[in-house]
Amino acid sequence: MSINLIYNYMENQNPFTNIDMASAYEASNVEKRIYKTWEDSGYFNPDNLPLPDDAENYTIIMPPPNANAPMHVGHALFITIEDILIRYNRMQGKRTLWLPGTDHAGFETQVVFEKKLEKEDRSRFKMQRDEFYKEIYEFVQSNKHITEDSIKRLGASCDWSRNIFTLDPRIVKIVYETFSKLYNDGLVYRGNRIGNWCTKHQTALSDLETKYEEREDTMYYLKYGPFIIATTRPETKFGDKYVTLNPNDERYAEYKDGQKIELEWINGPTTATIVKDEASDMSFGTGAMTISPWHSQIDFDIAQRHNLDGEQIIDKYGKLLDIAGEFAGMKINAARPLIIEKLRQKGLVEKEEKIKHNVQVCYKCNTVIEPQIIPQWFVAMTKENKYGDPSLRDLATQAVSSGEITIIPEKHEKIFMHWMENLRDWPISRQIWWGIPIPVKYCEEHGHVIVDIEDSITSCPECESTNLRRDPDTFDTWFSSGQWPFATLLAHSEKDFNKYYPTTVMETGWDILFFWVARMIMLGKYRTEKIPFSKVYMHGLVRDKDRQKMSKSKGNAIDPLGVIDQYGTDALRFALIFSTAAGNDIPLAEEKIKGMKNFANKIWNIARYVIASVDNSEYFKISSLEDFDHKVKAKLTDDDKNILESLQRTIKVSTEHLEALRMHEAAQEIYQFAWHEFADVYIEKSKNQLKSPENSENTKLILAYVLINIIKLLHPFMPFITEEIWSKLNQEKLLIITAWPK
Repeated sequence: MSINLIYNYMENQNPFTNIDMASAYEASNVEKRIYKTWEDSGYFNPDNLPLPDDAENYTIIMPPPNANAPMHVGHALFITIEDILIRYNRMQGKRTLWLPGTDHAGFETQVVFEKKLEKEDRSRFKMQRDEFYKEIYEFVQSNKHITEDSIKRLGASCDWSRNIFTLDPRIVKIVYETFSKLYNDGLVYRGNRIGNWCTKHQTALSDLETKYEEREDTMYYLKYGPFIIATTRPETKFGDKYVTLNPNDERYAEYKDGQKIELEWINGPTTATIVKDEASDMSFGTGAMTISPWHSQIDFDIAQRHNLDGEQIIDKYGKLLDIAGEFAGMKINAARPLIIEKLRQKGLVEKEEKIKHNVQVCYKCNTVIEPQIIPQWFVAMTKENKYGDPSLRDLATQAVSSGEITIIPEKHEKIFMHWMENLRDWPISRQIWWGIPIPVKYCEEHGHVIVDIEDSITSCPECESTNLRRDPDTFDTWFSSGQWPFATLLAHSEKDFNKYYPTTVMETGWDILFFWVARMIMLGKYRTEKIPFSKVYMHGLVRDKDRQKMSKSKGNAIDPLGVIDQYGTDALRFALIFSTAAGNDIPLAEEKIKGMKNFANKIWNIARYVIASVDNSEYFKISSLEDFDHKVKAKLTDDDKNILESLQRTIKVSTEHLEALRMHEAAQEIYQFAWHEFADVYIEKSKNQLKSPENSENTKLILAYVLINIIKLLHPFMPFITEEIWSKLNQEKLLIITAWPK
């Protein structure tokens, strides 16, 4: 007999079952109402939890999603993981703070807004900066609620009373104070270094804002005096006057470091100097290379090591400069074949071949990155401050190597330490208008630099000149978000900071371990002298069933809100977490979500059957095994003993998994017990036991006791259906603050 048929039979016999439970669980009829119940209760705010003053704090600062971007399945994953941890620890009696926020997302949001302007036949380059900023701010604020509403739909039990935006004036003030402290400590400087430049968007980009695409290009082998050099970019070669050779390359042993050679080149005769450097790759081309320090990171590094000069060949718009002679003013792609033709006429083209290689492009517009040397603000990463305190890098590596901060999974700790060994100074300025302006003014007469975090200085403190110019750049978003854990708490109050900092867990994707996590550790330790969190949990990337990256262009992306509409939030959450080991990418197919909807329905039908079988609502208030033992009326059957032993094992093992942040293993344990051991085995056995005068009362007790524990165990994972079932069980308080089973 199916559970539904058993339910229908028992319902007619049992006065306790005049409870409205539909024959199937309909998430759309439940989720909005349940979430409002939670919000109205005030229990998302840790200050409202019914806890003793000495209760342990448990804090997670939410990685702020883009305030202007639609929810994607990666957001659903991190919200699910963090909500599981918060709900579990809240049930463990801890004072849980999950602080939400949204990100202005500098460059990314500006690109979206500029596309909007293009459709309106407008451009930011034809607008005043203040006008542009005002419009984009209103644009983001009008869309921000979409992101926040999506977070709520995923069941996030975060404290909305502390919700904050990355451009909140309180956050900006803290970011400015950090910049000022770094500057005064000698750890911020303005310098000329090479960086990624997007010629379309007219800004420097971090490595995270670029990607690599495989493209087919022509490799040109060119005669440079006695050498053959290989390049795909002949347009950068106008200013070349150094030939680099590996000192270990025996093919070129006759050439000495510093030796001069005369040769014919693109625009006539030139003198080149031999430079011996191990960066010259003996396996690439002929092993000989010329360098363009202004337009290549490798070449720039070589020039820095040997104190070589370099010239700018290509401007920030991707056009050749005067050094290119007759090609000046031309775009790179138009000039390239003409340059090769001129070299061919001079007999300087040895051969050509088609190759496939990875090309660095802007991740938003796919424009090939044009490395440029431009003035930028940098944070010194490996330098002691003027007081002799450890460098930012050392602050971070010491926190991890000492065990103060644990990175999960462990393999990412090794990756972290490797990255930190090879750290460059961090460029924190961007040539965009949307973001936090850099609080610097320049004295035009004498070149003095003035850090003005209050924007109140009208004359130079050193020379009293009033001819001041504001720095036009904004901060890299990672600079402000690198301060997120302490800034969010300080922004609310010193009391919040003192109470909830350091935070407990920072949960985020493995792909931003260096770009975000490392910087939070560095800036957190630097600014507060405390670690920002004790654990870092790195989740993987959500991929399709074939483990391919999800994207709209491929047509394989899963819309989280769409599947919530179809299958319910709990099904999506459980599907996301079920196979999610820390650090591993997650294959996700719609079939998997559909399967977890079936599991939700199974739990619903289990509850309907148990409620229909138990005629004493007090049985659903049994809170411990001791309470249960006091109510047992007769000797337990072997089936009774087996299910109780299995329940205790499930509680113990799933608790251990959750404490170790193995959420997927806890989910699998609970699933196995609820579906296979309780529903498939014990409920089937209960049919006959309920008919036995000797065993029926014990069976009702066990059904009730096991059900309430399953509901508690599942609550962090599937909060909506469990709270809805809980509301049918004559309970005195919400499941969200009910104690975790022991």
